[in-house]
Amino acid sequence: MVDNKQQWKAWLYLAPAIALLLVFTVWPIINTIRMAFLEGYKSLEAAGGVTFSFGIGNFVKVIQYQRFLNCLKNTILLCVLTVPISTILALLIAVALNSIRPLQRILQTIFFLPYVTNSIAIGMVFAAMFNIVGSFYGTENEIIVTAGIINNVIEFFGGKAVNWINYGSSYTANITVMVVYIVWNALPFKILVLLGGLQGINKQYYDAAKVDGTSRRRIFSKITVPLLSPMLAYVVITGFIGGFKEYTSIVGIFGEAMGPADDAKRLNTMVGFIYDALSSNNQGRASAAALILFGIILVVTMINMQVSKKRVHY
Repeated sequence: MVDNKQQWKAWLYLAPAIALLLVFTVWPIINTIRMAFLEGYKSLEAAGGVTFSFGIGNFVKVIQYQRFLNCLKNTILLCVLTVPISTILALLIAVALNSIRPLQRILQTIFFLPYVTNSIAIGMVFAAMFNIVGSFYGTENEIIVTAGIINNVIEFFGGKAVNWINYGSSYTANITVMVVYIVWNALPFKILVLLGGLQGINKQYYDAAKVDGTSRRRIFSKITVPLLSPMLAYVVITGFIGGFKEYTSIVGIFGEAMGPADDAKRLNTMVGFIYDALSSNNQGRASAAALILFGIILVVTMINMQVSKKRVHY
């Protein structure tokens, strides 16, 4: 404890950090709430002296806006698909890495590389992998299409090339590409957390199970998963929070259009909706959408925490 007579020194050292938090965190939150409840608030009009009445009109307009409902559907769908898949894959990979001692550090580094790589750059690479790169005329003036590596692999095994992200592609194909990318991008952090949890489990549990002749499947389900449940709960909760904020991955693959050329904004998310509202000088609508997104994340997090209380073993 700091002596009461010396507390002013502690506050003096903390003052710069507190000032930055107040200016760049606390005030923006308060201002967002204020703008959300000002009917049709626009900053340019407010700067010109226009006054706005207090109400919930921004929330009503956002909820009634069809494009917002599409953004909400895309966001929820991506969360529901990517979080379970990435968590299960991360658990299996972490268990495998934990049993490979000689190459463990090298493999950890390889799996962690996507986490420290720019999301936009990775998205561009995935776009090239799934894209139909281009076409040219052959010797007999026939059109020859150059496909990306994914379609080349499909055709190598006798399948037919799929239009994943180009003009005329289907919604299902677009979502499939996004799920693959988001899962791949989410794996490194989850693997790191789960691997750390595995290395902290007391080896006596496994030794006792081996003495009893317990099968590997039963060891995994009755020892590994229960003892790893706090870390699993953590990665699931953070996964849903990150999933509801998904935006950069879609921009990386589809660009600012957030969808194929024939259906722009098809894969737009709630964060994308907020950015679109800001770019069109509708700060009131953007603030209302941000508060709705905050409310959804809060509810989902509380549900996860309630489930964790019954399922997590500390």
